[in-house]
Amino acid sequence: MHRYTLQNLAIMLALMFSATSFADGTANQDERSMHVIRIIIGERIINATLEDTLSSRNLMAQLPLSIDLEDYSSTEKIAYLPRKLATTGAPSGVDPDIGDIAYYAPWGNLAIFYGDFGYSRGLIRLGRITAGLEHLSYAGSKPAKIELVPAD
Repeated sequence: MHRYTLQNLAIMLALMFSATSFADGTANQDERSMHVIRIIIGERIINATLEDTLSSRNLMAQLPLSIDLEDYSSTEKIAYLPRKLATTGAPSGVDPDIGDIAYYAPWGNLAIFYGDFGYSRGLIRLGRITAGLEHLSYAGSKPAKIELVPAD
């Protein structure tokens, strides 16, 4: 049986984590498990990634999707989806960050946070905006299209 010192364990963990990233700039395993989408509002494009979860895969199965993004509490843009997303294995709630894309299971709506918000039971994080968050700073409702960006 091997005896590991704390220092040996730290070295082993460092080697394991460094093995998942590449010096040539290719994505590590976490980045490869993300799916890229774009949200188009008129001429403006918002880029985002979706996590590889059951709920996110349910959303991707509905894409491309034409929706109306409505302002909700000057904090988030929301849109109701044609079909509810599966929530099996999802946490009971999350505290979203600005730029998070989430699903509010009790109402069946997509929520894209452009303002600060606290923990909400029933909220499931789906992904994150990577560029174009400023395009959500409008009042009222606007039509939008969400589409999956093909992998290279």
